[in-house]
Amino acid sequence: MREYSVPVLVDVPASASLPDTVFRRAEQEPGAVVMRRKSGGGWPAVTAAEFRDQVVELAKGLIAAGVEHGDRVALMSRTRYEWTLIDYAIWSIGAVTVPIYETSAVEQVRWILSDSEPKAVFVELDTHEETVREAAPGLKPVWRVDETLDGSGVDDAAFEERRARVGSADLATVVYTSGTTGRPKGCQITHDNLLFTARNVVAGPLEQLFTTKGTAALLFLPLAHIFARMIQVAIIEAGAILAHTPNMKNVAPDLAEFQPTFLLGVPRVFEKVYNGAEQKAIAGGKGAIFARAVDTAVAWSKAESSGGAGLGLRLRHALFDRLVYGKIRAATGGRLSAAVCGGSALGDRLGHFFRGVGIEVFEGYGLTETSAPCSVNMPGANKIGTVGKPLPGVSIRIADDGEILAKGRNVFQSYWHNDQATADAIDADGWYHTGDVGELDADGYLRITGRKKEILVTAAGKNVAPGPLEDALRAHPLISQAMIVGDGQPFVATLITLDPEALDQWKTANGLPSATLSELRTDPRVLAEVQKAVDTANRAVSKAEQIKKFAILDVDITEDSGHLTPTLKIKRNVVMRDFAEDVDALYK
Repeated sequence: MREYSVPVLVDVPASASLPDTVFRRAEQEPGAVVMRRKSGGGWPAVTAAEFRDQVVELAKGLIAAGVEHGDRVALMSRTRYEWTLIDYAIWSIGAVTVPIYETSAVEQVRWILSDSEPKAVFVELDTHEETVREAAPGLKPVWRVDETLDGSGVDDAAFEERRARVGSADLATVVYTSGTTGRPKGCQITHDNLLFTARNVVAGPLEQLFTTKGTAALLFLPLAHIFARMIQVAIIEAGAILAHTPNMKNVAPDLAEFQPTFLLGVPRVFEKVYNGAEQKAIAGGKGAIFARAVDTAVAWSKAESSGGAGLGLRLRHALFDRLVYGKIRAATGGRLSAAVCGGSALGDRLGHFFRGVGIEVFEGYGLTETSAPCSVNMPGANKIGTVGKPLPGVSIRIADDGEILAKGRNVFQSYWHNDQATADAIDADGWYHTGDVGELDADGYLRITGRKKEILVTAAGKNVAPGPLEDALRAHPLISQAMIVGDGQPFVATLITLDPEALDQWKTANGLPSATLSELRTDPRVLAEVQKAVDTANRAVSKAEQIKKFAILDVDITEDSGHLTPTLKIKRNVVMRDFAEDVDALYK
């Protein structure tokens, strides 16, 4: 199939704006719980009326500070309650939020601030303020996210006049791409882009996740990323309960305390959950039991897709539910039954494993330019290994060269101050060229097969998509990151980094508590484990695409090291530059 479209479910009128739901909910259900804020050992409620009042108070402060309709306001903060509050306050007066990843370097911040020209900046931490002041010394004001702005001189009528001017065509945010190569581009996203996408998601494929009574979600991915931002909007549109976790290290205890019904994550989050459970089982002498539990969960999930499990499988599944699966669910708070995953491929085995455990993961696909989702799997129609069907109101087309094209009201307006990049991305017929390569099956489900610009061509002329191989390698508990190399070379190889947490457990289990990474990267037992991962990955590709050699680096590649984007995508050009000697050694 070359093209597939899904009809629109919910239209968005020209008069609509993102804050409308905040004010309507406060009027109709003032005591309804819309958010919970972590405080001490609890999660006290924020009602619809309380959130509305705080939005108005902050919005008046912005008006008093001179922020006009269409002005940009930058926001550099971790994911926390104030992020959402500031976002909706900015939107309520027709201003534009410019998110900045809280891990961004000075040069990155300098570019975003100089390009977007914000009227003011919100920052969370001392380090953020230092970064902003170094990047743009003359920029004022710089506010803290928990600062109270004085809007006492702005009356209700003045605020309502500003709010009434905001419509669906107005710009809501300029989101800069994470930039695996070159300077980030600012995607202009309107109120209509976000509202149309959120309302059609909530009314359509993920209605069950968002609208079931008691639905609560915990956000821990950066709200500077469009994926988390869209979930924020969808939760508020659906009337569900939202909570935030600013520190990834606190995710596990916060999940146990908050007890969400669903969450969103990138594949690395789910890989960490799986690998952590596996390593814990091995360290406790229960590795064999865990392995059988995994096989049973996968078999159970596959059977569910093809008519249901037989008696023997049902009995094994019930046994492992008591021994293994229940403990995994309990670690997430005990109420979690579903998750939305995007960013890269989760992998069939992990998808089946989590569904077998009782936490169904719905993979989706999208980009900043498409206001996050273009397609997503859905309850009752989750085809694991795909990223689902197009959203209502979205069309997907596969070009002659395999590139995925998208069209719909979710597609961004244009790049900020970059007409040429806009013309290159959106063709004359309105199709956005994603740069990804994929295929549509007979039922309209999309499968991602690679990235157009990342396709490697070996010296023998074989095209190799690195993504599937890298995803398979990262599924091994000892492997943190993997990057396939081989462009113009006689064979495919890969750079590997080891996961520090998993490695600590492995060292203890193997009687090597004091071994260094430099020693372990050449240890025969570690090499044998990595070779197992390579052999597994190779089984899914042709002989010409198989990995022939690997090198284990003496460091991990992370966002802090400058080798990953904030959304954990590999900056291939940076890795190739910094580890050129390691790559050269593979081919000597």
